[in-house]
Amino acid sequence: MTAISPLDGRYRSRLAALAPLVSEFGLMRNRVMVEVEWYLHLAAEEQIPELPEPDDPARRAARTIWQDFTVTDAERIRDIERTTNHDVKAVEYFVKERIQAVAEEHLEFVHFGCTSEDINNLAYAVMLKRAREEVMVPAMREVIERLRELASATANVPMLARTHGQAASPTTVGKELAVFVARLERQLSGFESVGVLGKMNGAVGNYNAHLAAFPEIDWPALAARFVEGLGLGFNAYTTQIEPHDYIAEYFDSLVRFNQVLLDLAQDVWGYISVGYFRSRRVEGETGSSTMPHKVNPIDFENAEGNLGVANALMSHLARKLAVSRWQRDLSDSTALRSVGACLGHSLVACSSTLRGIGKLELDSDRLQQDLDSSWEVLAEAVQTVMRREGLAEPYERLKELTRGRELDEASYKKLIEALDLPAPALDALRRLTPAGYTGLAQRLAEMLTQPDA
Repeated sequence: MTAISPLDGRYRSRLAALAPLVSEFGLMRNRVMVEVEWYLHLAAEEQIPELPEPDDPARRAARTIWQDFTVTDAERIRDIERTTNHDVKAVEYFVKERIQAVAEEHLEFVHFGCTSEDINNLAYAVMLKRAREEVMVPAMREVIERLRELASATANVPMLARTHGQAASPTTVGKELAVFVARLERQLSGFESVGVLGKMNGAVGNYNAHLAAFPEIDWPALAARFVEGLGLGFNAYTTQIEPHDYIAEYFDSLVRFNQVLLDLAQDVWGYISVGYFRSRRVEGETGSSTMPHKVNPIDFENAEGNLGVANALMSHLARKLAVSRWQRDLSDSTALRSVGACLGHSLVACSSTLRGIGKLELDSDRLQQDLDSSWEVLAEAVQTVMRREGLAEPYERLKELTRGRELDEASYKKLIEALDLPAPALDALRRLTPAGYTGLAQRLAEMLTQPDA
């Protein structure tokens, strides 16, 4: 109730899978993991005579420091930070406290050669990678699959299209939803393909201290093996910080997915407003505090709002994080703490979209009513057939007869009878109806949603 952010208040229950990864606790755990694994990596490389490799029980014991990391451990780090006034130094001291039984007289190889950013950049990289793989991509895929199912079920349902908000050549509900399936799939693929990078090269990226202590070691190769062992790409060229270009790519690609999702939310909201879809009533829910009849499309509205917040934050971070004064400034440090909020609002939007899709009910009668009252949309077909038959100025003639006018079945048939068309062409146009004038819409929808059909 006292949370400032809705992510830690109103929406907390929707973020149970994300919170352990992107919270302050998650960041601390990742920092501890990097410190412990760097110590073990240095020992395992067997290139530092002063640092013998721990045996298997000692290695397992060291790894429990981060594998069994608890909130109490995080609070201990916070207590140390009250003295150090430095968050990463507090992590180093915490690891030294816990690893003493393993490290014995080798404690000073904890954090060896490291600047804070060696620990931080890898902690955030692991955070972003795990959040993407374990939480975000599964949620994004679920949205796509539920939308694919709805598109498949409505592939053959005719619908009046609307361009510029006006009646246009008919389509099918499923084909229009399939467009979003294809767009979301493409953007998800781009999001998944962004490489997550890390560095482990010291104060300004040159291994200065490393080389001063052990000039015979190939430090870039050793560091690359460590970073890649964490499942990350190795960035060999950095200042004190990993430049964050990949984070900009990561967020920009997620923004593009979110923009398509926002477009879907607004379109479905519009279809609900004209009655093509209804939002299924949920027992106990209230649509309005004063109008008892209301069943509002609140889930799509919630998704739209959260997508806007997420994209605003990510767009800022994508621009800000790629810029750092000279070899390092701290403005990125506070900005990076909003990473969890970016992903959190995106995840809430996915959740709301799924809820909205789950409540949708098609109103076939309303769809048919719109088609039956819009015979003027067949003017496109008529003028195109006239072109084929060689009649003069077919577009101009149909424009004069139909532009800005509504036609019913009778007025449509009266119009085509006066066009001097050959009998076969006239017969085909007589049989044409708005509901039947959907081109390859059904086939296009089925090709994407029912690949074996």
